[in-house]
Amino acid sequence: MLFEKFDLKGTTLSNRVVMAPLTRRRATEPKLAANDLIAEYYLQRASAGLIISEGSQISPEGYGYTGSPGCYSDLQIEGWKMVSKAVHDAGGKIFLQLWHVGPYSHSLLQPDGKLPMAASEVKPSGKVLTPDGHKDYETPRAMTIAEIHKTVADFERAARMAVIAGFDGVEIHGAHAYIIDQFIMDATNRRTDAFGGSVENRARFLFMIIEEILKYVPSEKVGLRLSPRGYRPGLSDSDPAHVYSHIIQKLNDYNLAYLHLSEMMTPQERLQHPEKSFVPYYRNIYKGTLLSCGGHSRESGERMLANDEADLIVFGKPFISNPDLVARMQTGHPLAEPDKETFYHGGAKGYVDYPLMK
Repeated sequence: MLFEKFDLKGTTLSNRVVMAPLTRRRATEPKLAANDLIAEYYLQRASAGLIISEGSQISPEGYGYTGSPGCYSDLQIEGWKMVSKAVHDAGGKIFLQLWHVGPYSHSLLQPDGKLPMAASEVKPSGKVLTPDGHKDYETPRAMTIAEIHKTVADFERAARMAVIAGFDGVEIHGAHAYIIDQFIMDATNRRTDAFGGSVENRARFLFMIIEEILKYVPSEKVGLRLSPRGYRPGLSDSDPAHVYSHIIQKLNDYNLAYLHLSEMMTPQERLQHPEKSFVPYYRNIYKGTLLSCGGHSRESGERMLANDEADLIVFGKPFISNPDLVARMQTGHPLAEPDKETFYHGGAKGYVDYPLMK
């Protein structure tokens, strides 16, 4: 089943293998635009049924990972046009992921040196790379109502620009404790206004973004990524089953292209303890196309499809070192191991120099 064609709301995918959004940080600074190297990288992997691009920040305020490409300026859109054309010329399909990192930034990376924005003043743990080297994350400023509405508009504008850039659709990044997830989780949302407190209030920001985008982009060209079990240590919701069940049930009203669920599972867990996956639970709630991501192999993907627990299977790290991943899995050819030292830096090395199978 993994290698069968699939109809994604009118977009025909050549197989059910999806390339996950993978932050690689090869954009040209200071313009943060996609370039020839990035276009070559995606071209090499165009045999995936669907590519979901790396996160592309929707605004200067959404920036936090040096070298990540944006989708808010005309120059950035010209860069992304090279990427979408390269993938389409090779017969592939590609969605652009819309990203705002929220507090995972630094005042040295923000316009006018302001503090990064978040749902509330909750400081992330860890460090961030800045022009002055690695710095501790700062305590972010809680977004004002005006900033919330501006960010909603920024998501919508970036979605329209992605369509102009030739993408087959967009994915809203609502996972992994970034700005949308910051509002959803009670560990990071301490607001007392209309965007805090109840589940309905904490989900309000997400649904405002969806509804604003759908005014200008057809629903069948809009996907959403969520991570219901949390992603970062200490950052999760105290009752995720309740919170995300509410959100996912409501998503049935929007006829989106898909719901993309990301979970932290190892390949060993996928094979030996598939019951640990929460995807089947949400499959019983969500009526649309469902994507499962995290630790998949061909075997675990085939099993999930055969059990009708998901419609498309998302592969991340294997695509880094195996540009021909689909062919390798189809023929049983061994997979190459990635060089972790070049995941986020290194130019062409560890990016476009992985050989095809012989």
